[in-house]
Amino acid sequence: MGRLEGKVALISGGAKGMGEVEARMFAEQGASVVIADILDDTGEALASELSSISNNARCIYTHLDVRHMTEWNAAIETTIDTFGQLDILVNNAGVTSRMMLLDTPEEDWDRVLDINSKGTFLGIKAAIPAMRISGGGSIVNISSQMGLVGGDFSSPQYQASKGAVRLLTKSVAIQYAAENIRCNSVHPAPIETDMTAGMRADKEKFADMTRRIPMGRYGKPEEVAYAVVYLASDESSFVTGSELVVDGGWTAQ
Repeated sequence: MGRLEGKVALISGGAKGMGEVEARMFAEQGASVVIADILDDTGEALASELSSISNNARCIYTHLDVRHMTEWNAAIETTIDTFGQLDILVNNAGVTSRMMLLDTPEEDWDRVLDINSKGTFLGIKAAIPAMRISGGGSIVNISSQMGLVGGDFSSPQYQASKGAVRLLTKSVAIQYAAENIRCNSVHPAPIETDMTAGMRADKEKFADMTRRIPMGRYGKPEEVAYAVVYLASDESSFVTGSELVVDGGWTAQ
């Protein structure tokens, strides 16, 4: 029996990268999965693939731009109409930026905060009423190790957005603990996905980044997905408001 058997999960940014691996692992563990993204063709193909190989679970795709409440409401409505419940929300959608503070235009600050922070807030706001009907649920917010510590290479808007996710998580955890709705954050260091491909292709930057990680390598998406599965499952039933750090030792320094 899978660790998520009988549960229904919505994963934002689920078509590629860490979200894709999370969706695959959720399906393998018996969950029915709603893949929500703006990459319609990629998301549709993934949902079709996972539905064909999944045991006791179904996967569907729905379009979702996390910056808009109307789209979140529609995604939750699709989830309920299809599966009758929502047990898990993974706020995985996110973007990065490499600018230093004085080089940061106001528009890029707004873009990163809108997707990473506001998008997480809107997802939680849309999901909680559905989770109440289900008798509870688990919200997993993907933050970053840069939401915990400062850095001389990461943009202020990225760090601010991920730090906001961290404390939003704690606020939600406290406000809804009595309703059996848990909320936790995951904090990965650099992971081998398309988002980090440019930096990994630059030998000098790649060497600098790996020197910052005590384990001497980037993480794999599966290593983050295992953490997300744990927080989504009943195995973590007494865990809320926590930070699960998956960073190869970065923040231990």
